[in-house]
Amino acid sequence: MTLRAPSAPVPSAPVPQAAELPRCAWAGANAAMRAYHDTEWGVPQHDDRALFELISLEGAQAGLSWRTVLDRRPAYRAAYHGFAIDPVAAMTEAELDHVLHHGGVIRHRAKVVSVRDNARAAQAVIAAEGSLDRFLWSFVDGAPIVTRWQDPAAVPARTVLSDRLSRALRARGFRFVGPTICYAFMQAAGLVDDHLAGCFRAAGAP
Repeated sequence: MTLRAPSAPVPSAPVPQAAELPRCAWAGANAAMRAYHDTEWGVPQHDDRALFELISLEGAQAGLSWRTVLDRRPAYRAAYHGFAIDPVAAMTEAELDHVLHHGGVIRHRAKVVSVRDNARAAQAVIAAEGSLDRFLWSFVDGAPIVTRWQDPAAVPARTVLSDRLSRALRARGFRFVGPTICYAFMQAAGLVDDHLAGCFRAAGAP
């Protein structure tokens, strides 16, 4: 019997590194922004605590960049009890004053106090609707709105739907929930999936 040398393995295509994957333009070159884009942004979120966190962080972003808030996210979580709604709702003026001056968060009094006030508004929504999740997702009939914009410039800053959500939240006592903030929240929480058509996340990567 003639023995044959094993054939050389067929080289496989190189696996793209995380930094090389095609992404939405805003994710940029910053590692923290890429990780947020790749693992959180646009993923449907149904946990009340996590939804409250996103509402709070998007409100803190008003007038600023998302990276400014993302860099301070650990400080926000430490200052606001991990965004557990009931403990935040019970925060005193003295505790909020400490957060403002020593918490490592954006030093804007109205924004700092609004997190406590929004927690109280969230409690009222949960009491009336059963959960914050049920109330917020009712605006998209319980299923994400999937877009596949080709051009980043085409992605809206606000929509008729975000206007409606903003009005509803304001009527429930929430603050820092304008239409643009609400649309950013909807994108972050997965109510709207705005990953661009060329983004690797648009293919449904986990």
